Amino acid sequence: MSEPRQPERTCVGCRRRAPQQELLRLVVSAGAVVPDPQRRLPGRGAYLHPSRACFEQAERKRALTRALRSTAPVDLAALAQQLQLG
Repeated sequence: MSEPRQPERTCVGCRRRAPQQELLRLVVSAGAVVPDPQRRLPGRGAYLHPSRACFEQAERKRALTRALRSTAPVDLAALAQQLQLG
């Protein structure tokens, strides 16, 4: 028998597809991007590998703002601090 299929999502940083379990879901809450490890917070989500390279690519391309469909600039400093990336 084959293994059951796992849901896949695309990382907004590197644009590679990966199983949902390997990616961190992010949502906008009060103007800041916050992690949603339990995948339960309301709102549109974006997925990101929890790595410095993917975070920096997403920040440079402004991919998180676009993926989360935010009209206002979002604060990524809190997310970087929570991910201990800088």
